[in-house]
Amino acid sequence: MKAIRVHEFGGPEVMRLEDVADPHAGPGQVVVRVHAIGVNPVDTYVRAGTYPTRPPVPYTPGRDAAGVIEAVGEGVKRVAAGDRVYVAGTLSGAYAERALCEESQVQPLAARVSFTQGAGVFVPYATAYRALFQRARAVPGETVLVHGASGGVGVAAVQIARAAGFTVVGTGGTERGRKLASDEGAHHVLDHHAPEYLDQLMSLTGGRGVDVILEMLANVNLGRDLNVLARGGRVVIIGSRGTVEIDPRAAMGRDASILGMTIMNGLPQELQSIHAALVAGLENGTLRPVVGREMSLADAPRAHIAVMEPGAHGKIVLLP
Repeated sequence: MKAIRVHEFGGPEVMRLEDVADPHAGPGQVVVRVHAIGVNPVDTYVRAGTYPTRPPVPYTPGRDAAGVIEAVGEGVKRVAAGDRVYVAGTLSGAYAERALCEESQVQPLAARVSFTQGAGVFVPYATAYRALFQRARAVPGETVLVHGASGGVGVAAVQIARAAGFTVVGTGGTERGRKLASDEGAHHVLDHHAPEYLDQLMSLTGGRGVDVILEMLANVNLGRDLNVLARGGRVVIIGSRGTVEIDPRAAMGRDASILGMTIMNGLPQELQSIHAALVAGLENGTLRPVVGREMSLADAPRAHIAVMEPGAHGKIVLLP
């Protein structure tokens, strides 16, 4: 089969399309025939060697995919050959024509959801859900700011928060991105490039501030986020590309909390709960992954450049 392989850490050019042996399912494992692959910023950090944990090289990148179960190993009972699934992590890597997974790493994909949409479920939607409910412990009725609402995680967060009964404020850096956030359910959308956008945010809340901020670019925004939190407010750091200086007094005066997270720290019982919610949301249509761009598997290097560019608009998906 064809797969992207990384033999050394570095820039996007270290990813190469190669022929590798087909995987075979052992006990408790399944082989998925991959129809679409989700590209995430974390994939670029791992490839560059800057992520806290490094896989042994050579390796195949990727955690997100969608496809059809092709084979099951001994003892597998929850899925069967021919089932449509989304992939939530793999044993062999997702940037390939087939992926080897533990049975627990595949989840049913509703018939109403395309494979390209399914490839954008795990990292974006599980991250958004965990940030909102398991880290911030947000309660319906609170006000949530999704800082960067037009990317994969941002769109997921807007949809999840709106469906659960929050007041949702999204930000976007382009008119197209702001329209997407509005279309997907944000009650209010602000231009985070506008000098006065945080003043507008405070006006929307009657001067109270927001209860929860889901932050995609903490190295740029965290210091200012603390000044627009309500008392007891929480900032969940989902993404950051560098260091930042903050004034701790801004947190002290509000009894505010700064919470870090990564979906890779999710405990098995937490992930089980997350997937139960995501599967239900995909089935009933409240969760609708947005695909912004489709590229071939051979274009993985270009996809890694594109996913880090500003002006995100939904998910980038690779097609094997």
